[in-house]
Amino acid sequence: MALFFDAAWYDDRLAERGLTRAVLAAAAGLTAADLALAFKDQRELSMREVAAFAELLGVSPAEAAARAGMRPPPPSDSQRIAALEARVAVLEAELARLKR
Repeated sequence: MALFFDAAWYDDRLAERGLTRAVLAAAAGLTAADLALAFKDQRELSMREVAAFAELLGVSPAEAAARAGMRPPPPSDSQRIAALEARVAVLEAELARLKR
C-alpha cells in the first residue's frame, strides 16, 4: 500500500495542464473509482499506472512514484553502468586536467 499519496500535488499538476482526474484515470487505464481509492491511499498503483501518470503530467516516473507514495524500481543494470561510465569519464577528464 502507498505510504502517502500526495493528492494536492497531483491535482495541482492536473490543473496546470487543464486536465481532470478522469483524464488521469483514463490515461492509466483505471476507473474513476479506482483512481479515487488511490488518491485516498486505499488502492495500490502499479509502476505501469504511475508511468502513465508521469507521461501525462510531464514529470519523471521517479517523481510521479514518489508523489504516489511509492519507491520507484531500482535502475536497470544498463542504467547503472551508464551512470558509472559517465562518472568515470568526469574523473578521467579531471585527472587529465590536473596532470597538465
